[in-house]
Amino acid sequence: MVLGTVKIQRHEKGLLFEDREFKKVLDQGYYWKLGVLSKKRVDIVSTRDPWLEHKELDLIVASGELKGRAQVVELADSQRGLVWIENRFARVLGPGQYVLWKDFKEVRVEVVDASEICFSHPALNAILESDQVEDELNVSMVEEGMEGVLFVDGVLRQLLAAGRHAFWRRMGKVRILHVDKRECLLDISGQEIMTRDKVSLRLNGLVTFRVVDPVCAVTAAADYQQALYRETQLALRALVGTTELDELLADKDALAMQVKKMVAARVKDLGLELLGFGIRDIILPGEMKELLNKVVESKKAAEANLITRREETAAMRSQANTAKLLTSNPTLMRLRELEVLEKVASAGQLNVVCGDNGIADRVMKLI
Repeated sequence: MVLGTVKIQRHEKGLLFEDREFKKVLDQGYYWKLGVLSKKRVDIVSTRDPWLEHKELDLIVASGELKGRAQVVELADSQRGLVWIENRFARVLGPGQYVLWKDFKEVRVEVVDASEICFSHPALNAILESDQVEDELNVSMVEEGMEGVLFVDGVLRQLLAAGRHAFWRRMGKVRILHVDKRECLLDISGQEIMTRDKVSLRLNGLVTFRVVDPVCAVTAAADYQQALYRETQLALRALVGTTELDELLADKDALAMQVKKMVAARVKDLGLELLGFGIRDIILPGEMKELLNKVVESKKAAEANLITRREETAAMRSQANTAKLLTSNPTLMRLRELEVLEKVASAGQLNVVCGDNGIADRVMKLI
């Protein structure tokens, strides 16, 4: 049998086992040990690493030798541990048994209840930035302008505001539905509808809406946008089917207001607020377009002809009034003749042909 010594440094501890049973913790110093045939053994561990990991950790803890030297953490299935070393976050501990030395570094373990699946903490950002939390925490982000509806094991739990949210793993099935609370647009495109006078047409509309009750929006219908689309489509069919084509083309805004009023009453139960509805396009079949173009062309031609006749009548009436005025006033007639002669003279060279008591006398009389 060979004797020897074991030296344990200041930052080390010795774990003494005899006959495979743990006996005690050895502090700094020199210790005698026996040879290879001895039933005693000393496992030396460093306290610079706060974590004590050993295959017989349960025996070491059960001995009570760690009291005052290390912090023993026992976590149940519904508990988690937040470990801070030198006031810096280190890791999240799941259920189990842990031992951390307290001699070399300042160690603090915060035990939290994980049965409340939503995890919140004043230092949440620092905790979530660590690489050591993925095994225990599931992180979800709710963007600005959105609101999250949280379901745990299929049961509605709460609403989540914009920001980062963390949930404990293995404590229930988490599902988050993200609802946009901003003003949204929904296209109602290509609706084949027949008017009251049996004309088929296609309507393209635009719905503006906003979610006012996220819980109602995700629970009252499988897809609230699809439900809004369906209600708008039904309202359009009901109203266009009772309207003639001429009425529809003459006042699209009136139809849009009726659709908005009808749909707004229906979608309140979906947690939605209808902000507006407009008809973008009314698309007619090709033959109907040609027919309407001919009607419009005929109307415009008739209007143009009517305007021409009115102008001709007005001109003739003016000429008749002028003739009456000149007939009743010889002096005015003479002035009119002089104006005509002046215009003729100014237009070019005036040649006066004088004959026997003919045109010459008449021209001289005018002058």
